[in-house]
Amino acid sequence: MGDKKRKRPRKSKPATDEETASPDHNTTTTSSNATTSKNDVVVIPAPEPAETSDPESHGLRRGRSKNKKKKSPPTSATVPDRRSSRIAEQNGDYAATGSVAEPPLMPKWEGSGAAAKVVPSMDAVVKVFCVHTEPNFSLPWQRKRQYSSSSSGFIVAGRRVLTNAHSVEHHTQVKLKKRGSDTKYLATVLAIGTECDIALLTVSDDDFWEGVSPVEFGDLPVLQDAVTVVGYPIGGDTISVTSGVVSRMEILSYVHGSTELLGLQIDAAINSGNSGGPAFNDKGKCVGIAFQSLKHEDVENIGYVIPTPVILHFIKDYEKNGAYTGFPVLGVEWQKMENPDLRMSMGMASDQKGVRIRRIEPTAPESHVLKPSDVIISFDGVNIANDGTVPFRHGERIGFSYLVSQKYTGDRALVKVLRNSEILEFNIKLATHKRLIPAHIKGRPPSYYIIAGFVFTAVSVPYLRSEEHNCYKKLPYVLVSKGYGKDYEFDAPVKLLEKHLHAMAQSVDEQLVVVSQVLVSDINIGYEEIVNTQVLAFNGKPVKNLKSLATMVENCDDEFLKFDLEYQQIVVLKTSTAKAATLDILTTHCIPSAISDDLKA
Repeated sequence: MGDKKRKRPRKSKPATDEETASPDHNTTTTSSNATTSKNDVVVIPAPEPAETSDPESHGLRRGRSKNKKKKSPPTSATVPDRRSSRIAEQNGDYAATGSVAEPPLMPKWEGSGAAAKVVPSMDAVVKVFCVHTEPNFSLPWQRKRQYSSSSSGFIVAGRRVLTNAHSVEHHTQVKLKKRGSDTKYLATVLAIGTECDIALLTVSDDDFWEGVSPVEFGDLPVLQDAVTVVGYPIGGDTISVTSGVVSRMEILSYVHGSTELLGLQIDAAINSGNSGGPAFNDKGKCVGIAFQSLKHEDVENIGYVIPTPVILHFIKDYEKNGAYTGFPVLGVEWQKMENPDLRMSMGMASDQKGVRIRRIEPTAPESHVLKPSDVIISFDGVNIANDGTVPFRHGERIGFSYLVSQKYTGDRALVKVLRNSEILEFNIKLATHKRLIPAHIKGRPPSYYIIAGFVFTAVSVPYLRSEEHNCYKKLPYVLVSKGYGKDYEFDAPVKLLEKHLHAMAQSVDEQLVVVSQVLVSDINIGYEEIVNTQVLAFNGKPVKNLKSLATMVENCDDEFLKFDLEYQQIVVLKTSTAKAATLDILTTHCIPSAISDDLKA
């Protein structure tokens, strides 16, 4: 977690794009080749210098494309939005035109001598067709209407296919089609990495794997290395190739995962449908996965690629644990120590550098050993500078969270801190981040509980972003909720945004429970306008999570049900009348159950 204090942005109008992912958040990731020298410097072997590239044989596009038209959300006039894309259709698959099957093309060399270069194999790049059925946060007991999308992917070793997580999110069916084939093969999703925006697929049909060689991974490229992005972007049905160079490498915002990991910025075009496609270097090896682009009136041809260290971390995590467990974090918020007076007041010597801990996540394992105002001097033997960076490669520095992201869940790390002018070392077990308002519901349906027409649910970022939730308007005898959409950081209630940005969960099972809406009935007269208001207590007992609230209400024998809400609001209902009215309300609104399946267990 960084040292910058997040502010609620001022509302202004952004660039128009058909599909926008979640807001920017910078991310940290480390190269899998990184080693620590005696001087506490991260050493990463530099790849071989790029050879001359052929513009016609190199190029990359990305995205899952959607045919579903949405209103363009307003964006900040000063801060461009990074957007991940895909091609989607409301009425079916975005089918490619049939073509005569070609013999598989293996990677081959062109030219001779020093000018020779490799043409990457295009046959390993596949088109991904997905049917999505997204959850309905306004009516959590059902799902939205299904729609189709298309994106890109590529075959890797072990009879597996890589693509983007947002390309197969909330999938009900996934199909793959090889280049030059007229057959779509049913695929199985093995793992979805929401934080790193990567998904792993496989196909059971042996015919799919015939005549295709898997893509090989290359080293992390350097600046100005040529890259070729390959995929199936919008504008046609056949494979597309674009070329460019690596223009920047840093911790950047993964819009789908709301995380900060290592990323490559390239100047090759990445459009809707390119998502999940590989980026090749001049040696014909994959150096990344296209996954998002920057859309703004002041920028052109800025695309982003997930680099090989992040990809290999995801694959190894899956192979090691049999499932995706995520990227661990150091659960602290820290402050830069660039001010000399601040360093002196903390008892730091002139040759000591580090960052000061501001807050510690109560659910993080390190909360038992680290304390606020500790100064983190080094992580796993690598010294941390006063601005929070560590050495990366020659002439480059990167945020120290890069070192943390190279670890796996459950790994241990040696953290050296300065406390009261004394240096202490702690062997800390790393874990994933537990957020009070989670960034994802990981494909699960929303939880809900209904009593007397009051619909209770737990807040998440998808809930805030839901297109059909949150704001409300009155119609005759009906209360319809209307969502904040992708612009939720501008329009959501200040109380919810403050908790989203700054609140920390006190326990792993803590949730922020709200009354999402009230299904109007005679029993709840006068309460109809309560929308998205947090529930603090029930009959004087604090509400820890949605399941505890449902259990307390169902087992209540008191004469009244009393809910204490935010802003000193209260809701009081007679227990016997409220429970009797619930069944009629469920029947009226065709709701199968007053409680979601996950809360019944």
